Amino acid sequence: MPSPEVIKWLRFKFFPHIWCPGCGHGVIMHSLLRALVGLKLDQDKTVIASGIGCSSRMPGYIDACTVHTTHGRSLGFATGIKMHNPELTVLDVMGDGDCTAIGGNHFIHACRRNIDITAVVMNNNIYGMTGGQASPTTPPGAWATTAPWGAIDPAFDICKLAEGAGASYVARSTIANPKQVEQYITNGIKNKGFSVIEIITHCHTQFGRKNNRRTPIDNYNFFKESSVPLARAKDMSKEELKGKIVCGEFLTGTDAPEYTEKYGEVIKRAEGE
Repeated sequence: MPSPEVIKWLRFKFFPHIWCPGCGHGVIMHSLLRALVGLKLDQDKTVIASGIGCSSRMPGYIDACTVHTTHGRSLGFATGIKMHNPELTVLDVMGDGDCTAIGGNHFIHACRRNIDITAVVMNNNIYGMTGGQASPTTPPGAWATTAPWGAIDPAFDICKLAEGAGASYVARSTIANPKQVEQYITNGIKNKGFSVIEIITHCHTQFGRKNNRRTPIDNYNFFKESSVPLARAKDMSKEELKGKIVCGEFLTGTDAPEYTEKYGEVIKRAEGE
């Protein structure tokens, strides 16, 4: 049972939620809520944006300032909100397709700007809500409705993409380690800049039942068995890392300035201060 502090952040009028029984998104929402509570954030000064998809329904259940936007465009909305009021704590929750397919351009430019937004990317390797199509993170060989003989496109590494594009905090965990998820979201919010927390989760309805992970527990066990801490992964060969999920904090801060602060300096110069 969630603590009273966590319960305060829930909109019970929108329950029951739409997620399938056993979906990992519920685990992620609980970790996110614990992070918000642990940081003692003001609900009226906390913004959570989302686009379209199963993961993007999450802000509807959270009692903060929330906005449910269009597919792939939530970072554009979140950027506008942060630029209008830099004092707000702004988060954006996205799925892997929402973030890296139609939203890919918004994602890389939010990274390069290093704007103070925390992106929580729920990666279940599939488009779950719209029929099980392959996404940019579907593993090669995996079955999807748009890849009935197995996906052939190489999969994005979201963390490498974020780091290469300029994000200043980058981390990955799985739903099999919810306390680590909570810690990484906390660290991401604390970071003054663009933070990306990739959380490996599952869609047993659209992905798992077609790829030998039919039940939620099959997926939890897969994540536990496949996860490798970053410190250990550094000493492993490419062959040993094949099929593994490397978890850890890949980047914990840079010297890059935060975007809204730079923009504020431009305004001052324009006003002749």
